Amino acid sequence: MAVRIFSDSTCDLGKELTERYSVTIVPLCIVMGDKSYYDGEEMGQEEIFRWAEENKTTPKTAAITAERLEGAVKPVLDAGDDVILFTIASGMSSTYNLAQIYAEDNGNGHMFVIDSANLSTGIGLLVIKAAEMAAAGESAEEIVKKIGQLIPYVRASFVIDTLTFLARGGRCSSASALLAGTLKIHPEIVVKDGAMGADRKFRGNLGSAVDKYAHELEGRLRNADTDRVFVTHTLQEKDRAIVEETKKYLESLGIFKEILETRAGGVISSHCGPGTLGILFIEKA
Repeated sequence: MAVRIFSDSTCDLGKELTERYSVTIVPLCIVMGDKSYYDGEEMGQEEIFRWAEENKTTPKTAAITAERLEGAVKPVLDAGDDVILFTIASGMSSTYNLAQIYAEDNGNGHMFVIDSANLSTGIGLLVIKAAEMAAAGESAEEIVKKIGQLIPYVRASFVIDTLTFLARGGRCSSASALLAGTLKIHPEIVVKDGAMGADRKFRGNLGSAVDKYAHELEGRLRNADTDRVFVTHTLQEKDRAIVEETKKYLESLGIFKEILETRAGGVISSHCGPGTLGILFIEKA
């Protein structure tokens, strides 16, 4: 009996990492007008941003579908293997509840659903840890227990270039978005207790804001699990230097074995828009 690791598409790991760690992705949906698309399969960042600009609104996001979930996990369960499925924070999507109901009705004790209490590569960090444990031969029960102990120590935060997308999605007021743009304020969005909230604010251009954000994380970064850190972003090619400078700074700390860069998937892109960059890691207890 093997343990197979699954995640919804909000883990933002990308094809190379999901293949490296044998992770199966179940996509959420991106709703644009009257059409729905599978995240990461039918719709990418550029299409999302172009549609949002043309329509002066942002796409909606919806949970995984029961059909796609069953299509992914049923063959594995039927083969006698265990399934561990990670989902975006239950307070942000109904994906966890849907998956948990399916596991209770069809898992026969062999399907475990983990509420990551996080998003993006905050989930991805946990997914990779679970995949490494599964490859080492640990049982599903052991993996679920150890991951549960790690969840409170995942640190996920992002600096965003504009509040426009959050305002369009109803996550902040239009007045706040206009004021932030006028004053060149770049808020830091932090995931805490399974919810997103604004924290620090950085002034200046985006490059300067990201640089300040990264340096102010240094204390926590020095107490991080050394295996890996993620730089996850929606930056376009014109802002490539910001990504490279962030990675260069992280390398200069000499802390991490791996500094992994991923592009945010459709869900993060839909809510935060272009010009978003986050540094995500697991802090030591």
